Amino acid sequence: MANWAERGGTPVRYGEIPGLGPCSRLVLGTLTLSADRQREADALLDAFLDLGGNAVDTALVYGGGASERAVGTWLRDRGVRSRVLLIDKGAHPDARGPRVHPDAIAEDLSRNLEHLGVDRIDLFMLHRDDPAIPVGVLIEALNVHRRAGRIREFAGSNWTAERLEAANRYAEEAGLRGFVASSPNLSLAVPREPRWPGCVFASQEERAWYRARRFPLLAWSAQAGGFFTDRCAPGRPLDREMARVYDTPDNWERRARAERLAARYGATANQVALAWVLAQDFPTFAIVGPQTVEELRSSAEALDLELTPEEVRWLDLQDREDEERPA
Repeated sequence: MANWAERGGTPVRYGEIPGLGPCSRLVLGTLTLSADRQREADALLDAFLDLGGNAVDTALVYGGGASERAVGTWLRDRGVRSRVLLIDKGAHPDARGPRVHPDAIAEDLSRNLEHLGVDRIDLFMLHRDDPAIPVGVLIEALNVHRRAGRIREFAGSNWTAERLEAANRYAEEAGLRGFVASSPNLSLAVPREPRWPGCVFASQEERAWYRARRFPLLAWSAQAGGFFTDRCAPGRPLDREMARVYDTPDNWERRARAERLAARYGATANQVALAWVLAQDFPTFAIVGPQTVEELRSSAEALDLELTPEEVRWLDLQDREDEERPA
């Protein structure tokens, strides 16, 4: 499925998402980018493109549109729209509750396009799901926007495999386009509770569905918010969110195993954790949110790590009886 490109001396791997063509398996998340800090945003986006990356992920709720505006300004100033796969999200809940319905989709998509300054988004994602809304209502609405040319393809962010299956079954029976990808949380560290309300983690059981269907998964928080970096070293106090979500004995064991494997390969535990996401036995893409060019380049180096299936299972504690790295 993958091929390799060489830009600036750094190999970048690509995968395929139906209807979109080659997509860099490292996707640049832009949660922290802002039009108020355009110079910093430009530097990060420039570096990502120089490394061979071509997929940029943003959302309407990121800074109330500030992230989208920063990306849009960069696209216009650099003249690189044709080289970038734009991933954007809408239908996020507000203070009144869920907003996953046709009117909210239309409203948010209009604002997405305005903020970015483009006519079409390559991959539009529903930022959350609302199981109370029939999947057919959403499939019908999304197909309207696709036929109108406002989006090329669409996907679900924080959708369960069960709802994805139902949605795509409806689409097939109705002769419509279905979801081409999904973006749940996936990382080597397993959250004991969602980082944010309504978020979905791709558990081992959920991953079986992706594996059976070879369904592309774009993993958000692929590096577990920094759990595998020095900021969360054993013995160092965790911030409140890290403690709430990741402070479990199993996750500390996963981190310890990542450190042992990193020492063997001359890498960092954070790079091993990212390589684990990309080593799944179905199509995966990792959304990373570096705040500096140096952090981006460090994450890109994880593309050089190709873990074996035995190492993937061992890191995830599936071979608990073997505490040593598999041969």
